[in-house]
Amino acid sequence: MTDILLLAPVGLPLLTAIVAVFLRHAPHWQRRLNLAGSLALTVAAAALFAAVMDDAVLSSQMGGWPAPFGITLVADGLSAIMVLVAAVMGLLIAIYALADIDDTLLRRGFVVYYQILVGGVCGAFLTGDLFNLYVWFETTLIASFGLLVLGGTREQLDAGVKYVVVNVAATLLLLISIGMLYGLTGTLNLADLSRTVADIDNDGLLNLISVLFIVAFGIKAALFPFFFWLPASYHTPATAVTAIFGALLTKLGVYALIRLFTLVLTHDPAFTNTVLLVLALLTMVTGVLGAAAQNDVNRILSFHIISQIGYMILGLALYAPLAVAGAIIYTVHNILAKTNLFLIAGILRRHAGSLELHRLGGFYQARPALAVAFLISALSLAGLPPLSGFWAKLIVVQAGMDAQAYAAAGIALAVGFLTLFSMTKIWIGAFWTPAPPDAEPVTPPSRAGAWALQAPVWVLVACIVLAGFTAETLFGLSLEAGRALMDPSTYIATVLPPGA
Repeated sequence: MTDILLLAPVGLPLLTAIVAVFLRHAPHWQRRLNLAGSLALTVAAAALFAAVMDDAVLSSQMGGWPAPFGITLVADGLSAIMVLVAAVMGLLIAIYALADIDDTLLRRGFVVYYQILVGGVCGAFLTGDLFNLYVWFETTLIASFGLLVLGGTREQLDAGVKYVVVNVAATLLLLISIGMLYGLTGTLNLADLSRTVADIDNDGLLNLISVLFIVAFGIKAALFPFFFWLPASYHTPATAVTAIFGALLTKLGVYALIRLFTLVLTHDPAFTNTVLLVLALLTMVTGVLGAAAQNDVNRILSFHIISQIGYMILGLALYAPLAVAGAIIYTVHNILAKTNLFLIAGILRRHAGSLELHRLGGFYQARPALAVAFLISALSLAGLPPLSGFWAKLIVVQAGMDAQAYAAAGIALAVGFLTLFSMTKIWIGAFWTPAPPDAEPVTPPSRAGAWALQAPVWVLVACIVLAGFTAETLFGLSLEAGRALMDPSTYIATVLPPGA
């Protein structure tokens, strides 16, 4: 049963992608398949989450090879949370894609790439060894590049080249880092590495490897100063593609950093956590300042992805159970709020034909419900109570105060105010200002299409509000996961057989 629970979140999306290849000339069936596959993944992810809540850590050895020699799948609290959130986002964006993705993009392989991307993300969250983490990163890179250039426009191709060149460089660095660590330890199993690295008396070499991993995963996560590829590419594809990118891709880098620097590279936290702390603060500041300078809604939101990543890495850098719990809560909150803002931006573009602020306006009068949905998501992103973002930011700031990192806590609060400024800028430009007199009317979607676009938005609004009012439950789950990350003895004992 454990094997099925761990394999299903990876196998179901990949199976859906294979079936989609044979249905590439039947867009109608592809839409149904994408929805059915995403629903099946959500059910499987929920079952895995429930099992992990009962047993703390689940582990399975593929092919019957014992750890650390075989391919290991592991689910602990962090993995289970991330897989469940990824599956829910995959389902909601698949619903949105019913109206957002046209037949041409479906024939070019949207469902194939989409399902491979989601399956790769789940595989990365569940893998128990570094080499397969690299494999899943490669899988998501190929799928995301396919989605990015699917429309075939010049803008998308230009963005795709920048995206793939930078990420291939990150992949090369990752492979070099893995090779160096393997040469030093003779193993790539994460649980086995945790034991082996602790016995190595060469902090200088380990610190070099740590920096290489920080750069490799930092590029994936869009950390300062490696973030430039993100705002250059995320605004170019269809809204459903931008939304799934914003929800999952940078979070892979964050997840890998959290996993690696709480389980494996814990030899010199005074060095590694200082590096992470500086990068986190610079990421927060540069991201929010970049957002303030933009006048396109998707570019503003793209820069805010960068800024919010800084909060997540700040939680890791503070290196305490409360801080890591804050990083987990902040990741979940950001996925909910940021994804919803991208989905709302897509609806704005459908009605106005543009996302340039000077070409928007009047949506408060024309679409008051959409204005409310935007306001709730934007205020949550800025960290206003009682929404989910407030509690996420409060926990990270509290962890900073507990660690006497008062400057870091102050910067986190200041960036929150600047985030509110950017959201206010969109609110005034798109919703409060009257529509420009030269605005061209856009054909509204059909009734079914309107439902597909709006239903995910309101589900996410409900999740944001519910997470705010049930913050104690989410905090309890995240704190338990944070404690397990800081004390990985259960993880190691579950993965490695006695005497290994």
